[in-house]
Formats: sequence, C-alpha cells, structure tokens
Amino acid sequence: MKAIRVQEPGEPDVMKLEEMADPTPDVGQIVVQVKAIGVNPVDTYIRLGKQGYAPKCPYTPGMDAAGIVEAVGAGVTGFAVGDRVYCAGTLSGAYAEKALCDQSQVHRLPERISFQQGAALGVPYGTAYRALFQRAGAEPGETVLIHGASGGVGVAAVQLARAAGMVVIGTAGTPEGRKLLEAQGAHHVVNHHEPEHLQQALDLTGGQGVNVILEMLANVNLGHDLPILAKGGRVVVIGSRGDVQITPRLLMGKDASILGMTLMNVPKPALASIHTALIAGLENGSLQPVIGRELPLHDAPQAHRLIMESSAFGKIVLMP
Repeated sequence: MKAIRVQEPGEPDVMKLEEMADPTPDVGQIVVQVKAIGVNPVDTYIRLGKQGYAPKCPYTPGMDAAGIVEAVGAGVTGFAVGDRVYCAGTLSGAYAEKALCDQSQVHRLPERISFQQGAALGVPYGTAYRALFQRAGAEPGETVLIHGASGGVGVAAVQLARAAGMVVIGTAGTPEGRKLLEAQGAHHVVNHHEPEHLQQALDLTGGQGVNVILEMLANVNLGHDLPILAKGGRVVVIGSRGDVQITPRLLMGKDASILGMTLMNVPKPALASIHTALIAGLENGSLQPVIGRELPLHDAPQAHRLIMESSAFGKIVLMP
C-alpha cells in the first residue's frame, strides 16, 4: 500500500509518499481500506515535533479516516468485512491506503454520510462535543460564542450547540465563512477581523454576557474573552499557538472558569459516549460535516499548508 511517511520533524515537505507492506490485524484489531482521510491542525503540530506525544520517526501521520472494513482480528465483535466505518484514531496512521485500528477506534458510518464526511468526524466533532458538554457543561438556553467557527471544529460546534438548544454566536473572517455559519444555523455571525466584534457579541446578549466560549486561538483571544463572559461563564481552550497575558480578577468577579482540553486525555468510556452521541446526530440529520476541499494523498504537504491559513472553510480531506 501507499502511505505518507515523516522521516524527521519539520516543515510540510518532510512528508513523502512511500510504498509500505499492508497491515494485518492482531487480536482485537481491524484493518480499514481507507476511502478518505481527515486533515487536522494537530497533525501539523505533531509533524513539527512540538507535541509531547509526537511519535517516533518514521511514522505515518493522521488520526481520522473513513472507509470499508477489510479484515478483522480474533476477538473483534460487531464488525464484519465490508462494513462502512469511520476511524477516530488509528494504530498505524491515517494518511495511507489502509489503516490498522484498535476495535475501540472504529465506528459505524451511517449510509447517508459520505466517506469524506466520515473522515471529518473524529477530531473535529469529538473535540466540539467534549468541549461543549463534557468540559463546559453547556445547557439549553445558554449563549455559546464559537471563535473561528467556519473551520472543522467550529462547524461541528455550531451544529451540536444548535441541536442542543443553545443560542449560537459564530465568528468567521471571510464572507464565505459567514454565509456558511448562517447556513449551519448560527443565530448570529460576526466578523472577527472587525476590532469591535467581541463587543458586538456582548451586545447580542443584551449585556448579560456569554455563557460559554470555545477558544481556537487562545494566545490571541483569551485576554479579550474574559470581559464578555456572563457570571459563571466558561472558556474552553481548544487551540493556542503561544503565550497570553490575562487579568485574573475578570475571572474572580464572575466566578468564571478557563478550561483546557485535548482529545488525548479523554478516557475510553467518555470517548465511547461521545461517539454514541455523534452517530445518533448523524442518523437523525442534526449533524452534517461540511467538506471544504479534497486533495489527493500525495498532496498532504499542501493540505498542511492550507489548514493553517486563517480563512478556514469546512474540512480538508485527502483522497487515497
């Protein structure tokens, strides 16, 4: 099979398409014939060697994929050769024609969802669900502000929050991104390139403040998020690319909280709960991943460049 390999940490061009032996499943493992691969910002951080959990080189990058079960190991239950599935994590890496997975990483893909959409589920929708419900404890009727909402995690969060009965404010930097958020059901959309966009968000709450903020770029926004929080408000830090200075008294006066998260820390029972909820949303139509761009597998370096641009629109997927 063909697979992308990273021989050493570095810029996108360290990723090369190579020929590798096909994987074979051991006990409790599944081999998936990959039809589409999700590209996530975390993939780029790992490639640069800036994450403590970066794998030893050489390795195949990627966590998310969708495809068809090709082989199952002894002890696997609930899956058979030919099943449509999506992978939320792999053992061998997702940027390949085939992926080896633990059974717990594989989930059924409803017929109404394409392989490209299936590849957009694991990290984006898992992150959005974890942030909203398991970390922030968001509830119906609360107001949620989603920064950078036109990207993969942002779109997932808009759909999840809207389906759960929250008032959704999304930010996007391009006209296309703002139109996308309106189409996905955001109640209010603001341009995060406008200096007063956070004041606009506060005004939309009638001055009461935002209950939950999903923060994709904490090093830029976190210090500005705190003044617009409601009493008991929560900021969930999903992404950050550097340090930031904040004023703790803004938290004290409102009994507010800053919460961090990464999917790497989620216990298996909580992960299982996340994907049970996501599959239900896919089946009932409340969740519909948006694909922004498809690229061939050998264009993985270009995909990594594109996903770090500020004009994110939907999900970038690679096609083997």
